[in-house]
Amino acid sequence: MIQELFTNPIVFFFSLISLIIAITIHEFAHAVAADRLGDPTPRMQGRLTLNPIAHIDPIGLIMLLLFRFGWGKPVEFDPFNLRNSRKDAAIISLAGPLSNILLAIAASILLRLLLRLDVSFIGIPIISAFLVTIISMNVLLCVFNLIPIHPLDGFKIVGGFLSREYAKQWYELERYGFIFLIILLLPLAGGASPIAQLIGPPIRFLLGILIPQAPVV
Repeated sequence: MIQELFTNPIVFFFSLISLIIAITIHEFAHAVAADRLGDPTPRMQGRLTLNPIAHIDPIGLIMLLLFRFGWGKPVEFDPFNLRNSRKDAAIISLAGPLSNILLAIAASILLRLLLRLDVSFIGIPIISAFLVTIISMNVLLCVFNLIPIHPLDGFKIVGGFLSREYAKQWYELERYGFIFLIILLLPLAGGASPIAQLIGPPIRFLLGILIPQAPVV
């Protein structure tokens, strides 16, 4: 995949644009959710925009392109401005992955409509390939961020569903999040990392639903 990324300019361009769109939508959704729940922090920091410049971290983008692990600029919110800090934080965190899967579904619908067109237009294969990349990148971002390890969205999502007693114990694990994440990213003897083995099946399952005759990734 990495070799194809640098030898095929079309693959590189589609992957880059798709990731920029996916990250922008993801972070924008966090900002909108926080704003709707009463926290003006994202608005004051200029995050209520679909301008990618406000959301893209160049190093995180490169990491995503090369290793399927990266990040955007995290949307900051103040839990003291929320009515229910834990549950509202869970909603804000869920908004990002949810926006990605909704975008993937929208792209899937467009792809299926496009493939039903009985026309010989040279641009259809190119548009179809771009839509497949859009779907793939958004599914990847959605599933990866649902892993319940800090600083990924899944950590706060889980915290929002726990009782106050268990949530307190859960959030004590936050300080070890990066350690857990690094361990899971390290390749095993077979070459694949634990995190790749964890998210691979749900990603393939979703791609099998969203992409007609989806290739294994």
